[in-house]
Amino acid sequence: MNRIDQKLQSLKKSRRPALVPFVTAGDPSLAATVPVLHALVAAGADVLELGVPFSDPMADGPVIQRSSERAIARGAGLRRVLAMVAEFRRDDADTPVVLMGYLNPVEIIGVEAFARAAADAGVDGVLLVDLPAEEAGPTRVALNAAGLQLVPLVAPTTSDARLAQVARDAQGYVYYVSFAGVTGAAGLDVAAVGARVASVRAQVRVPVLVGFGIRDAASAAALAPQADGVVVGSALVAAIAEAAGAEEAAQRAAAFLRPLREALDATRR
Repeated sequence: MNRIDQKLQSLKKSRRPALVPFVTAGDPSLAATVPVLHALVAAGADVLELGVPFSDPMADGPVIQRSSERAIARGAGLRRVLAMVAEFRRDDADTPVVLMGYLNPVEIIGVEAFARAAADAGVDGVLLVDLPAEEAGPTRVALNAAGLQLVPLVAPTTSDARLAQVARDAQGYVYYVSFAGVTGAAGLDVAAVGARVASVRAQVRVPVLVGFGIRDAASAAALAPQADGVVVGSALVAAIAEAAGAEEAAQRAAAFLRPLREALDATRR
């Protein structure tokens, strides 16, 4: 069984909301990425989303855009990211790792070659923001052949027809985008998100995690009863962006995440 499924099933049995932090590989430095990942696990992360830097991250707000630009300038290409995952796996064989990014870097390598390399590195799932559900079949087949899962996105604007397709094909978890906008934007309407998430959860077989707009312990706790877990990205990326070195980046990451873990655990159903 894939590590994502194992972890999320275990959390469901214990009625514990999943906490999924996102960081951009290579930011605030190449050397900091793996220590930050370990620090996040120690602080209570259940699944790690590792962003693959991309030159045109259309779904991301300015915080993650700038982190991608900095990482690319340091040489954090896709193969370097996979090497980071392999390094992380030397000391952590259990925590699921999902690569989050865009289709272009994958297509440059070739989907089949990427899938094999990602699996060898220890990746468990892939979330490709700009891969439409209607065109995802061949990519999913290639990833599945290597033991990887293709995690889908659902948004408030997702049509009933597309949601039905996502429900049929979903693997790992559904990443529910809490509002129509870019990462890091404000304006989270908890009631509206909760109603939509309830509808999505009723139709899919896998857990539904909410991302976009999760900024702190309060917003995480507010959405936890509505979903199976939360994803936090921009606020975490901003919290570690100015760290002076790998040790400080890891400390900042852990300090940011612990209050969210505590807040989520307080909502256990």
